[in-house]
Amino acid sequence: MDDTDPSGFDKIDKEKVNATIDKINEALKDKPVSKEVKQKLNYGRKHWPAALDRYEQQEAIIGSQRSSYSKTDPDATFMRMKEDHIKNGQLKPAYNLQISTNSQYIAHYSIHQNTTDTNTLINHLSEHIKQVKIKPNNVTADAGYGSEQNYEWLKSKQITAYVKHQNFDRDQHKRTRNKNPYRADKLTYNEAKDHYICPSGKRMKNIGTFTSRTSTGFEQTLTRYKASKCKGCPLKEQCHQGKGNRVITINHHLNHLRNKVDKRLKTRRGIAKRKQRCYNVEPVFGNIKHNHHFKRFMLRGIEKVTIEAGLLALAHNLRKRTA
Repeated sequence: MDDTDPSGFDKIDKEKVNATIDKINEALKDKPVSKEVKQKLNYGRKHWPAALDRYEQQEAIIGSQRSSYSKTDPDATFMRMKEDHIKNGQLKPAYNLQISTNSQYIAHYSIHQNTTDTNTLINHLSEHIKQVKIKPNNVTADAGYGSEQNYEWLKSKQITAYVKHQNFDRDQHKRTRNKNPYRADKLTYNEAKDHYICPSGKRMKNIGTFTSRTSTGFEQTLTRYKASKCKGCPLKEQCHQGKGNRVITINHHLNHLRNKVDKRLKTRRGIAKRKQRCYNVEPVFGNIKHNHHFKRFMLRGIEKVTIEAGLLALAHNLRKRTA
């Protein structure tokens, strides 16, 4: 039997669409065809080629690092805002403003189209180093910046990272730390024999290692471990909700980096750095947004918004200097 499955990953262009419609019309030429079918074919010929052009233009505007853009400001990306008066999680066109501070002075700022802070750290610090010609000895940041790529980049630049990972804060409190006792990172790992111990005390064997790329193109090495006898286990309902035996995916290198950061953040200097970040960075945003009522950019386009942010930073520093 011939394979009639039309699925594939070939690029669809206007010529292929028109050729397919012509082929369908030719096949239906001498056959009784309903009015609805003819209307759909005419609609496809009239609208689908133009739609393909429009999709290509939109993809070119979005690029590889974004998933959306605003029609009123193509440089802006739709983001969830902290100030959500309607309380419906509405997305709004926005820019991600990043700042580096020193004693509540803005030492550097940058504008990004990323919705998360994680992917802004490297570009932000690279711009800072390029402009001032001085590399910072250390960087303090919250858990939004704690990724494997960021840790590796800071290590390569010999910048000491006082950057929290996503589980750091919750692990400092007994109540949240014990909330999910069966979490993968809480299972016992036997490094010598390369296996984990499941909550019921059985081995979880290594079933393979693979590589994965993040949205920024950073390559991660991940390893899977699988339990052998979950069926009938009295802890299964609390341990995992999936069908069959439990499988966990572990990034050993990231865990190693997190352990080093954990120890650094819990030293006397690390505790001081964490406290310093709270009263060094947060008051700057609070002063700009609440004391001086600047809660939205007035201009459109990333170049104009960058200039506006620069004027904003300059005004903040002058006010602080003269206060």
